[in-house]
Amino acid sequence: MTTLVTGVSHDQGIGAAVCRLLAERGENIIFTTWGSDIDWAAEFKLHLENRGIEIYYIEADFSNPGAPDELIDQLNELPLFPTALVNNAAYSANDSYERLNGESLDEHYYVNMRTPFLLSTKIAQRWIDFGISGKIVNLTSGQDLGPMVNEIAYVSTKAAVRAFTESLAAELAPYDINVNAVNPGPTNTGWMDPAMEKELSKKFSKGRIGQPEDAAKAIAFLLSDESDWIVGQVIHSEGGFLRS
Repeated sequence: MTTLVTGVSHDQGIGAAVCRLLAERGENIIFTTWGSDIDWAAEFKLHLENRGIEIYYIEADFSNPGAPDELIDQLNELPLFPTALVNNAAYSANDSYERLNGESLDEHYYVNMRTPFLLSTKIAQRWIDFGISGKIVNLTSGQDLGPMVNEIAYVSTKAAVRAFTESLAAELAPYDINVNAVNPGPTNTGWMDPAMEKELSKKFSKGRIGQPEDAAKAIAFLLSDESDWIVGQVIHSEGGFLRS
């Protein structure tokens, strides 16, 4: 299997954790990166390659309207084409009802919806044309389980990801292409300060904050053969997070 993982830009992210876990399993990986130190991406690639697998990375700006087609063109130039896709790239900015504006909505829309949606359908069409089975895993945020204040644009676009997952899964299942999603809950990918981590940890039934590796395990399961009978589902892998 060759998996395309989007939005891999730093060591502490869910995308990097997914890449490391898949590499441990001996699977080939293509990852996209943007806005990070390019030296980090190159070093991360070398680190994964030490496991004797094929690794490639592509610089891709998901806020660019042409990103889906440009990314497909770059994939076509590689010796491997992905047989699985993890739509991990995301954009988030605080925007309460007082600060919400068209620019913020557009920024969230392009990264969280437009590019991953088009990328998914273009890759799926390639699989169908060549009779290839595949797996797509999207990332949601539990926005349907309770309010997320001060993140209106983010939760709105992530809610669309859930709807997209369910409907796309129904269309692609007859072609042996599985589409599912993972909600990792609050995950410490480097954005939490110690005080926030301490406060949030009290809301987890498991007694600790979610780590990128927790999300990676759920995603890797949905990419595996063991998940073949799971179609159009959102897996809430969030350690018993209590929203009340």
